[in-house]
Formats: sequence, structure tokens, C-alpha cells
Amino acid sequence: MDAMILAAGRGERLRPITDHTPKPLIRVGTHRLIEHHIIALSTQLFDRVVINVSHLGDQVVQKLGNGARYGIEIVYSKEEHPLETGGGICQALPLLRSETFLVINGDIFTDFQFEKRILETRDNIHLIMVENPLHNPKGDFALHRNRVTAHASANVGNFTFSGIGYYRRSVFSSMTAGKFPLAPIIRSEMESDAVSGKQHIGVWVDVGTKERLKQANEIAMNTA
Repeated sequence: MDAMILAAGRGERLRPITDHTPKPLIRVGTHRLIEHHIIALSTQLFDRVVINVSHLGDQVVQKLGNGARYGIEIVYSKEEHPLETGGGICQALPLLRSETFLVINGDIFTDFQFEKRILETRDNIHLIMVENPLHNPKGDFALHRNRVTAHASANVGNFTFSGIGYYRRSVFSSMTAGKFPLAPIIRSEMESDAVSGKQHIGVWVDVGTKERLKQANEIAMNTA
């Protein structure tokens, strides 16, 4: 199974750091943020990762190269302008060889084990969910047993989408290239009860602000 790391974002809330350093290359502990994902993927015997790049993307390519130093092949999907998550995945499809693939947000810090998961027959998407952080108290989707739905009910709570998901190629194969978000695609699949999920209980930080970058560094140093 191939994996994709989303690394094309501008990182506005981390300026001025991201004026000269792309967010995926910001250090968290002893490694760059994106390197934590690459090392974890290599450890789990993924042999190929696609990385989409845009803002200061040449720095990402120069730093990571072809992946030989990490024991994994790295290829790049270059975006002249950021295409958002859905558009970025759609453009990268020709580089993704497997029928199901893993997608990881490049700006999260986590100890989740990126296992090679085969989706169940009924599912087109499998999402990893986490407890709602302070910056997203209402959550994104409801998780009940292993089903993910758009709305919570009296007995089903909302959780936050971690930015880690497994997808079938067919979810995107009919999409027209361009700039578009991922969330409406996920919700459409939910209407067909084609989205499963599970909760990750462990380290997870959305490194979107300087405060959360500090939090991720503290965790990294304490677990080194």
C-alpha cells in the first residue's frame, strides 16, 4: 500500500516561521515534522510515499530527496498553487499505485502506528479519530462502534478527524482536477454508510499554531 503526506499548505498561523521554512520542515524534537511520518512509515514497511508540495516546496524536495536515507521511496506531486486536500489527492492519483492508500496531514505530530490496513468490503474510507482538542471542541464527525457519520445523536459523540485516513482510489477517480476540499467527499461517502473509523488514544497534536508547536516539542522531548 502506498501512502501520501499532505505538505502543500502555507502555514499562515505559524508566520513568520513559515515565511522562510515550509511547515513540514519545522523541527519537532530531533526531527523535522514530516520526517516523523516518513520514519514511521518506513518502520511499518511502507515502501513508497507521495508528498504534495507547493509553498517553498523546493526546500522539501531538497531536504528529503528520493527517500533513500529513510529506506523508503519518495516521489513528489508539485502544485503551482495549493489545491486543498481533495484537489491535492486527486492530482497525485497517477503517482499512487495501490488501489487503497493512506493519507496523512503533514502538520500533525502523533505516535499512531501507520499499519497497512485493508478496507472492509463495504467501506470506501477509514478515518482515524481523536478526542476533541481545545481548538475544536465540537468535533468533526460522529463515531459509533466502527461507523463514522456526519452528525452525533443522543448516544453518539462527536470526535475530531485526526488527518489520518485510508481511501479507495475509486473515491477520487471520477473527480475533475482542480482546487477542492476533502470534507464534502467524506460526507458524501457517509451518506452511503461507506465510512468506517476508530479512535486513536495516544499522542496527537495539530501543529497549526506556535502554542501547539511548543506543545509538540515538549511531548517529543519527554518521550525521546
